Formats: sequence, structure tokens, C-alpha cells
Amino acid sequence: MTLLNLGNMTNQLLEFKEIIRSKQIPNQRKPDKQTRKLLLYLFTSTRGGLTRLRIIINLLDQPYNTHQLAQKLELDYKAVQHHMKVLEKNNMVSKIGEKYGAIFHLSNFLEINIGALDEAIDKLDRKMNHKKVYL
Repeated sequence: MTLLNLGNMTNQLLEFKEIIRSKQIPNQRKPDKQTRKLLLYLFTSTRGGLTRLRIIINLLDQPYNTHQLAQKLELDYKAVQHHMKVLEKNNMVSKIGEKYGAIFHLSNFLEINIGALDEAIDKLDRKMNHKKVYL
């Protein structure tokens, strides 16, 4: 990954934080420990975390089907399909319809805990900007 790409991703993560903060419910209680662990795992501990975060950010505005998300994110359809299965399995998104035309939107669970993504974005940013130094 080039330095330019890393800078763009850092800017994108900062933009994501602002979007998440604008969607938070005032005086919302903190998520429980299990919810925090799940969100951190899905968005920071796996290789597809950034892609899943990009999907969630897009679903904040409106529902999409897999094809629409693949086009919007400029990703392979099969890759987006995989991430949608992971997000649905972990109750981050809900699906209306079946097969190709199924529309995805944020689950009630994620909408309630959207503020916890703030911490995941911070951790992802630190992870991406961490430089290994071998002495």
C-alpha cells in the first residue's frame, strides 16, 4: 500500500467518524461488552473490516442490493456478496427479499449501537497507520 493510499484511507476513516457521530442518538447508553467485541472483530480484526465499514456507511443513507453496492464501492460482486453474508449473519444488516434483488438495510441492532463503531474506526485507523520497525 502506498503512502498516498494510506493518507486517503485515513481521510476516509475520519469522514466515516463524522458520519457515524451525526447518526448517533443523543444520551445513548454505551454498548455492552459483547457488542463492542463483535463490532471490533467484524470491522478491525479481519481483512475485510474496511470493506464492511464502507458498506455500512453507504447503508446509513439508503438501502441497496448487492449489485448496487458493488457498483458504488467499485468492488467485485462476489466480494460484496460475501461481506453481506457476514454482516447479515452477525445481525449488522437485514435483508428484504430473496436472491439477486434482495435489498439490504441496517439492522435495528446496529442502528441502536451505531455509536460503538466510533471505537472500531479509531482502532482501524491505528492499525492501518501502525508501522512495524525491526531492529
